[in-house]
Amino acid sequence: MRFASLGSGSKGNATLIESDEACLLVDCGFTIAETEKRMARLGRSPSELSAILVTHEHSDHIKGVLPLARKYDLPVYSSFGTAEYKQMRAYKRWQQLSLGKQADIAGIDVSPVAVPHDAREPCQFVFRYQKKTFGLLTDLGSITPVVQEQYALCDALLLECNHDMPMLQQGPYPPSLKRRVGGDWGHLNNIQAAQLLSRVDVARLQHVVMAHLSEQNNTPDLARSAVEPILVNSDALLSADQQAGFDWLEIA
Repeated sequence: MRFASLGSGSKGNATLIESDEACLLVDCGFTIAETEKRMARLGRSPSELSAILVTHEHSDHIKGVLPLARKYDLPVYSSFGTAEYKQMRAYKRWQQLSLGKQADIAGIDVSPVAVPHDAREPCQFVFRYQKKTFGLLTDLGSITPVVQEQYALCDALLLECNHDMPMLQQGPYPPSLKRRVGGDWGHLNNIQAAQLLSRVDVARLQHVVMAHLSEQNNTPDLARSAVEPILVNSDALLSADQQAGFDWLEIA
C-alpha cells in the first residue's frame, strides 16, 4: 500500500491511497481540471480511481467530489450526514458509510472513525491492506478515546498539525474564528498532534506526514519542533504542502 497527496490545506485537500488492485481518493477540494493536473503529477488519472471517499462537507474537502464523480462515473462513499451536501444522496453511485463499521472498498478494509469537528457527521479513515495500516487524521478539534484507539497501531500516519496556538491567538483572525479553529470541534494544533503521537506505537511508524497546516497560523518548522521529539525515527517526518502535496510514500 502507498499514499500521496494532491494538496493539503484550507484551499483544497485530496489524498490518494493505492493497493495492488485499487486506487482510492479521499476528498476532493479542487476543480476537475486542477484535480486532473495534480493527479497527472503523480502518474495517475481520475479514470483509474476505484472510488471517492469523503470525510465531511466543508468546501476545501468536498467541492470537487460530485463534479469529478459524475464526469468519471465513480462511486462516492460518505456518512449519511455528509451526504446532505448538495443532495449527494441523490447521486446514483453514492453509498453510505456507517461510522465505526469497517467496509471493504475495492479490496481495502476501510474504517470510518467519528471525529469531533464542526460538520454534520464527519469522519476520518484508517485503511488496512495486507497487514499494513495507514491512518488519515485531519479536521478534528480534540483527541477522543475512540480516535486514540483507532490510530494506535498505524504503519503510516497523515496527521493534522493545523496551527501553532500562540500564532493563532496573536494572528489576524477575528475572535469568533479563533475560538472555532482552536476549540474542541475545530482543528488540532501542534501540541495536540504531538500528544496523540505520544500515545501510539511510534516505533511502528514508517511515515508521519504533518498535514493541513494553516498558512496564517503555523509553519512547518514550528510543527516539526513539536512533533519530532516524540518520534523514534525523525527521518519518517514529512510535511504536506498546499500546492505540491507530497509524492508517493510506500508502506513496506
